[in-house]
Amino acid sequence: MFENKERTDINELGEFGLIKHLTTNFKIKNDYSVKGVGDDAAVLDARGKQTLISTDLLLEGIHFDLAYVPLMHLGYKAVQVNLSDIYAMNGKASQITVSLGLSSKFPLEAVEEIYKGIELACNKYNIDLIGGDTSSSKQGLVISITSIGYADADKVVYRNGAQEHDLLCVSGDLGGAYLGLQILEREKLIYLENPQIQPDLEGKDYIIERQLKPEARMDIVALLDEMNIKPTAMIDVSDGLASEILHLAEQSDKGMTIYEEKIPLDPMTYETARELGIDPTVCALSGGEDYELLFTISQDDYKKLKHDVDITVIGHVTDKNSGCKMVSKSNNVHELKAQGWNAFKK
Repeated sequence: MFENKERTDINELGEFGLIKHLTTNFKIKNDYSVKGVGDDAAVLDARGKQTLISTDLLLEGIHFDLAYVPLMHLGYKAVQVNLSDIYAMNGKASQITVSLGLSSKFPLEAVEEIYKGIELACNKYNIDLIGGDTSSSKQGLVISITSIGYADADKVVYRNGAQEHDLLCVSGDLGGAYLGLQILEREKLIYLENPQIQPDLEGKDYIIERQLKPEARMDIVALLDEMNIKPTAMIDVSDGLASEILHLAEQSDKGMTIYEEKIPLDPMTYETARELGIDPTVCALSGGEDYELLFTISQDDYKKLKHDVDITVIGHVTDKNSGCKMVSKSNNVHELKAQGWNAFKK
């Protein structure tokens, strides 16, 4: 991966030299951040708000494949998947900590690429990098990011607040990230069989970007606030739509019904699924990594958002005994099952 490029051994800098080198460009931007990198601990001031904290772990060979994931994109995506959890609580993300486990194959230049992606995400989403750790790893690259955010106590949205007759809504479109992954995996296999063949990604830009460079939906949280809509329950779509619906239903002790024809699919997602012989609806239900927001709202709030093109009403909340169902385009009723990402599946 780095054979033909300039290589600087990380050991030349030492741990503290490495941290200083990587974090020099990161400046404090938020009022909530009192002290960032450079002391024994960061100092934060919640300013009377509730503090939201989320952590994600990304492991080489489990969550990403360096055969086709550029390091800069990996750094960017690692931040996004964490910010998404804060936005799913209806909060404002403000800080992250970044910890890396690095194998000996990673020179300084590779780590710099990861941090370029992290810096890009921090600048775009107004996030402060306030700490972290680095260590050697015998298991390849390990990235652990913790995100911290804030919200007024009465604005925090949990998974357990959905009420019967509420509308079930989702932002953006679904299934694209999963199909982007299928295309990348296909091209990897072709390359391994014949390294002379160039990857054929023409016309697949959107779904490739959905996989490699997702965007957490900070804009949806801001939009709902602007419309004076507080969701009754919310979750981000990281493991597939079906899985997330089941989470909301279980925590809220309710049933949910969605309509297949209402599930938002980008035309490229639909066409690529058909090309690969996959049902586009299955991609949305079970694919995962879309990082859209799935939420329920009171019917009274529908008139406030019915003209917004980036939020789709896909169903409604029912009583617990009705279970979680999907009404197909042919009007058949199917029970929803979670077949998305399993972190412990080998």
